[in-house]
Amino acid sequence: MAGKASSVERVKDRATGLDKFVLREARGSSAEVFLYGGQVTSWYNTYGEQQLFVSKKASFKPPKAIRGGIQICFPQLGNHGVLEQHGFARNRLWSVDESPPPFRDTTYDCHINLILKQSGDDLKIWPHSYELRLQVALSPRGDLVLTSRIKNINADGKPFQFSFAYHTYFSVSDISEVRVEGLDTLDYLDNLQSKKRCTEQGDAVVFETEVDRVYLSAPPKIVTIDHEKKRTFVLRKKELPDVVLWNPWDKKAKAMPDLGSEEYTCMLCVGAACIEKPITLRPGEEWQGRQEISSVPSSYSSGMLDPEQIRQLQHI
Repeated sequence: MAGKASSVERVKDRATGLDKFVLREARGSSAEVFLYGGQVTSWYNTYGEQQLFVSKKASFKPPKAIRGGIQICFPQLGNHGVLEQHGFARNRLWSVDESPPPFRDTTYDCHINLILKQSGDDLKIWPHSYELRLQVALSPRGDLVLTSRIKNINADGKPFQFSFAYHTYFSVSDISEVRVEGLDTLDYLDNLQSKKRCTEQGDAVVFETEVDRVYLSAPPKIVTIDHEKKRTFVLRKKELPDVVLWNPWDKKAKAMPDLGSEEYTCMLCVGAACIEKPITLRPGEEWQGRQEISSVPSSYSSGMLDPEQIRQLQHI
């Protein structure tokens, strides 16, 4: 008997009335992508486990950004620039990209292509013409792959400069049981100390208080280990040298209207970014960046991965 085929379906979200796409990979993984913000809000692995965090208090009402999932931060992250927090791409309505140019990297069968172009309002605050393309895909293994392409289509011959980030909210069991590896000895900008440049001293990053950092020139693979769930997130990135790490902790969480006061304990933001050295594009030039995230079982103890996990990571 033939196996179930992958599918991509456009539906209206029952709770919000907003349009979204539901991707279902033949082997069981799935994802949901809203046209609002071009935002992934759900990613289930092949075992039917939700991998992303979305706040129960999240607002799905424009112009408020959706708290959780994977936010597309363009043309800036946070207040690293003159625009609104995290730029404007995450609170604009995107469109389906009907005729995307071919991507350089592997494209999986189960995917959706979206596009965002400047509006009149955008031009008032950021006077540049651009095309921002996004492909969201599920691999047969259930990996979630986001690929972005940004092109300068200014008619006036002027270059423009931007930063970019995939602000990725992972669902975790208990933030105090989580560690992030691959960032040791790196310099980072500490946003809690006015972007002071510091150096990571630990073998791994653990969480005991608020963290808001941009790690600079990070390796292409970052591992987030959730001890309690015995699960490891593997993040791979291309053309995105930096990594954003964020958890608001208790005081800030209580002050955020779209985040429950205790929800900080079950979320962690780890995302690929390009912040320290913004990208410059001349008219006609295009940049492409990519983030792939995998979720694999782990039994992590004494700093060692189990043999099965090592085999899986070698094939990711």
